[in-house]
Amino acid sequence: MTSLPQVAPRIAKLTALGLGVTFLATACGGTSTPTASGSASVNAAGISCPAPGAGAGASAAAEAPNAGAVPASTTTTDAPLKLGSLLPTTGSLAFLGPPEIAGVNLGIKEVNEAGGVLGKPVEIIHRDSGDTKTDIATQSTTSLLGQGVSAIIGAASSGVSKTVINQITGAGTIMFSPANTSPDFTAWDDKGLYWRTAPSDVLQGKVLGNYMASCGAQTVGMIVLNDAYGTGLAENVKSAFEAAGGQVVAQELFNEGDSQFSSQVDKVVAAKPDAIALITFDQAKSIVPLMTGKGVKPTQLFMVDGNMTNYSTDFQPGTLKGAQGTIPGTFAKDSFKQKMLAVDPALTDFTYGGESYDAVNLIALAAEAAQSTKGVDIAAQLKAVSEVGEKCTSFPTCVTLLRNGKDIDYDGQSGPVTFSDAGDPTEAYIGIYEFQEDNNYTPIKEEFGKL
Repeated sequence: MTSLPQVAPRIAKLTALGLGVTFLATACGGTSTPTASGSASVNAAGISCPAPGAGAGASAAAEAPNAGAVPASTTTTDAPLKLGSLLPTTGSLAFLGPPEIAGVNLGIKEVNEAGGVLGKPVEIIHRDSGDTKTDIATQSTTSLLGQGVSAIIGAASSGVSKTVINQITGAGTIMFSPANTSPDFTAWDDKGLYWRTAPSDVLQGKVLGNYMASCGAQTVGMIVLNDAYGTGLAENVKSAFEAAGGQVVAQELFNEGDSQFSSQVDKVVAAKPDAIALITFDQAKSIVPLMTGKGVKPTQLFMVDGNMTNYSTDFQPGTLKGAQGTIPGTFAKDSFKQKMLAVDPALTDFTYGGESYDAVNLIALAAEAAQSTKGVDIAAQLKAVSEVGEKCTSFPTCVTLLRNGKDIDYDGQSGPVTFSDAGDPTEAYIGIYEFQEDNNYTPIKEEFGKL
């Protein structure tokens, strides 16, 4: 099978990220008064995040109306566009599976309602990715490739993606993750076939590190998952926090599959940091009670996309009240949430739903632009449909422009989605959220950044 020529040497792409990140705050953030009682072992002095301001931050892309019927494609295909998903329904990131799968299904539904791609309905095959403790991802990937998919949407975990990326791209198939944030993929030798709608953790790390400093923290402790996601994000958080004048006084690692975290918690608490960053997956369900049991106030806790979820059934009310965390992507609009709920009424979380939806739209539009359903041909057009042309925000509107001979610039539910040669978003929002009395989180602030 032919391989796609690279637009630019992959190693050069990492250099671009080193040029720095520019941030434009769109609103102010805030936190609640601490509710934990008792004698805290951690120094809570100085933690006071900026008060919330008027406005909730930047909104997601406006939904452009579809002006009339979508014109028929002048090019048709004998082989319909067939997509696979490799998203978690089991394992430590299983809580991210439902919104990601719903985002994919919503995208497929809307594309097919508009007539599909190149005259044929798009097909989707869903498979579980599991996590790095199992070999589920390899088995699922083998199954999807055997069924002739042009692109695989997933995985969510950077660690899981590393186990199958060479298998997928080596087959001439696109791998398009809605949630991978490890910086390692920027320079990966992927034959131009790896893309993502989630920004590299160079951006999330910068935002979180700077935000903790803006809250007055002078020292930080971290508990970090020892994998590509955890250590990569921790490195960028540390770099940003130290550049802002702070000091990381403790950084404790654990491995996927570990169930005991007392040692790591004891060491971080003993260092008496002002703030504590938990860079984990669902291990936070075990770590948070250990922290609060030692007097750590929830307002000292800062979490990340790997563990930002609804803990209302896991903890006593108020356990996380005032804790904050970051999730890549802009705040989901209510109208988009309603569409997601129509696809999956059981949804309680929408994290990475927009990124998954955008992945489907971008692949479908690139196939139209390429007039082909082959993975290598679609990949060659992904960057082009994300930049420079006429702005559009839905498949019907965008494909109408394409079929009328126009260049397009797709802006999605996750943000602007302008790709670099590496397949990374070059600009994105990072949302900052705060946990409430019910241990679920609400949006308080967005940061817009360019890589």
